[in-house]
Amino acid sequence: MSLKPKSNTWKPNTDSALPLYYKDKLQKDSTVIDKLKRAIIRNRAMLGKSFILSIVVYLVLYLYSLIPSNSNPEGEVIWADRKNEVKQVFLQSWQDYTAHGWGKDVYKPVSQTGSNMGPEPLGWIIVDSLDTLMLMGCKEELKEARSWVEYELNYDFDYDVNTFETTIRMLGGLLSAYYISEDDIYLEKAVHLGNKIMGAFDSPTGIPYASVNLKTGKGKKSHTDRGASSTAEVSTLQLEFKYLAKLTGESLYWEKVEKVMEVLDSNHPTDGLVPIFVNPQSGSYQGNLIRLGSRGDSYYEYLLKQYIQTNESIYLDMYLEAFKGIKKHLYGSSYPNGLSYLGELDHGIGGGLSNKMDHLVCFIGGLFALGATEGLDVQTAKSLPTWNSFKQEQLRLGEEMAYTCYKMYHDVRATGLSPEIVVFNTDPKVLKDFTIKPLDKHNLQRPETVESLYYLYKLTGDVKYREWGYEIFQNFVKHTLVTSGGKDSKPRYTSLDDVTIDPPKKKDNMESFWLAETLKYLYLLFDDETDSKWELSNVVFNTEAHPLPIFQSDFKTGWARETPEVIAAKKQRALQQQKEKEKASQEQKAKDKASQEQKVKEKSSPEQKEKVKEETARQSEPELKLESEHKSAPKLNNGLDELEDTEDIDVKAPHRTAKLKVDKNGDVYDPSMPHEVPVEAKVPVSKPLNEQVLELENDLRMVQDETHEIIDDIQEAKIANSKNNEKVAEDLKKSGELPLAKQPVAVPLDEQLEKILEEKENVVAEPDLTSQTELELQAALAAEAETLEKIQQVEENLGVLEGDSV
Repeated sequence: MSLKPKSNTWKPNTDSALPLYYKDKLQKDSTVIDKLKRAIIRNRAMLGKSFILSIVVYLVLYLYSLIPSNSNPEGEVIWADRKNEVKQVFLQSWQDYTAHGWGKDVYKPVSQTGSNMGPEPLGWIIVDSLDTLMLMGCKEELKEARSWVEYELNYDFDYDVNTFETTIRMLGGLLSAYYISEDDIYLEKAVHLGNKIMGAFDSPTGIPYASVNLKTGKGKKSHTDRGASSTAEVSTLQLEFKYLAKLTGESLYWEKVEKVMEVLDSNHPTDGLVPIFVNPQSGSYQGNLIRLGSRGDSYYEYLLKQYIQTNESIYLDMYLEAFKGIKKHLYGSSYPNGLSYLGELDHGIGGGLSNKMDHLVCFIGGLFALGATEGLDVQTAKSLPTWNSFKQEQLRLGEEMAYTCYKMYHDVRATGLSPEIVVFNTDPKVLKDFTIKPLDKHNLQRPETVESLYYLYKLTGDVKYREWGYEIFQNFVKHTLVTSGGKDSKPRYTSLDDVTIDPPKKKDNMESFWLAETLKYLYLLFDDETDSKWELSNVVFNTEAHPLPIFQSDFKTGWARETPEVIAAKKQRALQQQKEKEKASQEQKAKDKASQEQKVKEKSSPEQKEKVKEETARQSEPELKLESEHKSAPKLNNGLDELEDTEDIDVKAPHRTAKLKVDKNGDVYDPSMPHEVPVEAKVPVSKPLNEQVLELENDLRMVQDETHEIIDDIQEAKIANSKNNEKVAEDLKKSGELPLAKQPVAVPLDEQLEKILEEKENVVAEPDLTSQTELELQAALAAEAETLEKIQQVEENLGVLEGDSV
């Protein structure tokens, strides 16, 4: 009797705890047990036979349940059909993109519009999808994509790109395309891009900056997070650059990414758990937040995958240490159903566990299973002498996390799709295992859960992971499908704003990982025919699902972890240095305090008080002299009162509250204005103030007389010009022609005259005329001459115009 679905049109029941046709282990029938008890009581003589019979029946049924369900030919047809369903959805999304957004980095399926992130396209969607096209056998679509890469893709333009995203999507996509196809065009583009990214590593510590300019190759620190780089981002470049080093023989690629890991490990993170920010200037971790979600996730992923890719045991040691730390510090269990989750340490180890978990964390189920078997299927791995309880613990926790992430989909009744973030319940009084906050309800068609289901199915052969994956796939198709609102009604798929309502509100965006990861992992989950280049025993997937080969390298790790003894000695030295620093600081504070107390004591002595009194009296003498001279100065007319109130002539200054002072040079200054420096124009104390004022009065009268003469001349010129303008207008009117829109003189004379008058008025109002009077008069006369010259030019021009009109 087959336990598999009989129809290709079967749809899962989202109300059940598990898919309809999944059976984990046969449950014992309580009725049968009761009958056995009664039979034992009635006939004790039959005890031995009944016991043996029940054991035999149980063993038969248990062994039957272990038969791989995909060994049935009918089941193979079903999964082949489902794999083809995934391919059709991929092609629908791809064809919609090629029709309305071809070559663009960002695509909006609802409105069917595309755009680039910079001045030129980066190939964000095309390059990210190359190996998916190859996997699914989309030959015509691949041909077009390859042509675009060869002739259109270019990274020589002025634009800052994210170091991490560009590496995992673009560099990883090109390298995986080369690995699968062995087409040199992909390797050429990869080398070109890799060289551009190298500049990001040029920091004082070798920790790459958050972004890099493609044209200059200069790395740039983050504009946020106090300039720190993301820990996950700097430690998720290694698979790509190590493979590039293998292909090209260029050791620099290898050395740069190895240096990053050395610097990170030199911080000696407690139990292998790292904060999510690292400073590229110091190489030290920044802040205390520890999590497996955003900015922390792929650090742990690439520890294991670096070991698998190049067999460098140092990374296995780091991964195993981190796994123990994760289980010790981040593991939690929800109420009421005991779902395992991995929370966050907002304040570092010892600061209390937050029960928030990102969907991004759902990659961890597959990673733990991969860590247990190192890419072998479970049966083979268990047959090896290296299998132990620790590996079994990794596999168990991986399976538990995969189930939790499946429930994040299944238990959202409206759509059967997971939100971006959930908060797990730890209160026994609450009956729901997790809640969803309003800002976390969106779904970006992320791949992490189906990624884990793919690993667990390939490693265990348990069909339930396929069934869970197909349920999720169907819900994606049902709820993210778009058939209206754009330029045509062809099917395409988009992200969602809210998964808790039906129908859900749609976001107008398709992330490139929908094509590069989510649909790829679903296709692989249902696939039984992939060639060896895709087998887990031969490849390691980067964090964007691009397969890169496992290889032996001539390059060496180049660094070693410090022994516990060395670490302890360093910590002891650091502690001693800190104590010495604190001691020196306390001693300095004590000295400063004693010095301050001594100053206060000296100031309070009778001798010091008398000295202060004498100094105050001495400083007040020039002030009294100024006040006396000011009172004796005659009051000036003709606008001089305004000059007296200005800050440049310290005569009255009634608005000032501070007293005037005299510096060592004998110059007067205002202590309430520390920026004010005495200059030559300021009033010297050595000359009586009334004499200075009389000189100013004479100078001012002279300026006014000269200015009035200029003004009179200008007024006469203005009258003459006005009469001339009237004559020109009359002549134009007689000739029947309209005045020209633009005259040779850009500004009308009336406006020029008004401007000059304003300048002359400003000259009159200028308070400091003692040193500038002659220059300003010359300027005024020159301006008058220039004005008369312009008037003459205008008259000549007007005469020419009159001649032309005739």
